[in-house]
Amino acid sequence: MRIHRAWLVAAAGFIALLAAAAIRATFGVLMEPLMMEFGWSHGAISTAASVNLVVFGLSAPFAASLTERFGLTKVVAIALGAIALAAALLTQATQLWQLYVIWGVLAGAATGAVAPVLAATVANRWFVARRGLVVGMLTAANSTGQLIFLPLMAHLTTHGDWRWTMAVVGGAAVLALVVVLAALRDRPEDHGLVPYGGTAADIAQSTRRPALQVLREVARDRVFLVLVGSFFICGATTVGLIAVHLMPAAHDHGIPAGTAAGMMALMGILDIAGTTGSGWLTDRYPARRLLVIYYSGRGLSLVILPFALDSRGPVLTAFTIFYGLDWIATVPPTVALVTQRFGRETGLVAFGWIFAGHQLGGAAAAWSAGAIRDASGTYDGVFLVSGVLCFGAALLLAATRIRPRAAATAPPPPLAQPA
Repeated sequence: MRIHRAWLVAAAGFIALLAAAAIRATFGVLMEPLMMEFGWSHGAISTAASVNLVVFGLSAPFAASLTERFGLTKVVAIALGAIALAAALLTQATQLWQLYVIWGVLAGAATGAVAPVLAATVANRWFVARRGLVVGMLTAANSTGQLIFLPLMAHLTTHGDWRWTMAVVGGAAVLALVVVLAALRDRPEDHGLVPYGGTAADIAQSTRRPALQVLREVARDRVFLVLVGSFFICGATTVGLIAVHLMPAAHDHGIPAGTAAGMMALMGILDIAGTTGSGWLTDRYPARRLLVIYYSGRGLSLVILPFALDSRGPVLTAFTIFYGLDWIATVPPTVALVTQRFGRETGLVAFGWIFAGHQLGGAAAAWSAGAIRDASGTYDGVFLVSGVLCFGAALLLAATRIRPRAAATAPPPPLAQPA
């Protein structure tokens, strides 16, 4: 049996997302070495992470439009080259402003072009069957990449110069670039194919409009605002809080860097199963109900995290396992809901803006958690507040009914005329 080319395209996208995420793994690993070498504070370094997340998030809505104009392969290839360049430049950075420009702006824009929008684009163009599964798989790569590189990076920073971690980032980007040029393709119809599990009727003609135009159309939509708000909390409690600050928090509780990196790596491995499984579930169960479960469980895990760091042992292991499974499992059902609400093409760009909210939440958490740690000497309060916010997101989604926009906004039937 021949393998449909859609699966090769998905595999190339998986590798690109995995490699692009490596540079974000450096946030947690390099915080302590940078503080020791340059005397910078938690807050100062967290600001660089915040800039990265803001630029990353704001790049996502425009990545879809750039992909439409220049092609998926070109955009992803240029982004991977920019990541390799940023890794090389970071080894020469000695001033905070250089950290902000290279780590924040350049790396943020490059990784934003290889964002979950890529996952949604590949899934919607190349798949009819197994679409939710593919979104889950590719989304897992985007978040897992920054976690599975952590043990090697932690080893390099513990036993040598932190600059060697940039060699890992640059090497991963270059290898991914080779794979992308060899296997990633824009559309099935360009190669005389139909999407996996579909027919010629499923080949979508491009009707995508500019990102800002789509934003103007959906900005006041109630469902869009709910999804942006919940995804803001999702980003705040994952890429902004745990990815940036869990390792420093573990250090505060006397947990060695290697052990903390191992926890993060285990989360990354479990995230592949959790997010891919979430895609499988999204193909079979109501997406809104899944999101309520995911946010409720995440809130509970964050509330108990301070106790887990103190007690270690089975409680910390349980936290690591659950959080890894739940890390970014919210993406497949969120993509399903925005597509249900706005349709396939408009939904892709609308999801880009929702994802921007995710990264802005991450930026807010990355900066505020660092500032609170400098002021109070502990992260415990940040973890508790974050858990409460997750419960709020679950309640917000539980109270929202989501229908296709046309059905939700259809005018009422005219009144019968009197005889």
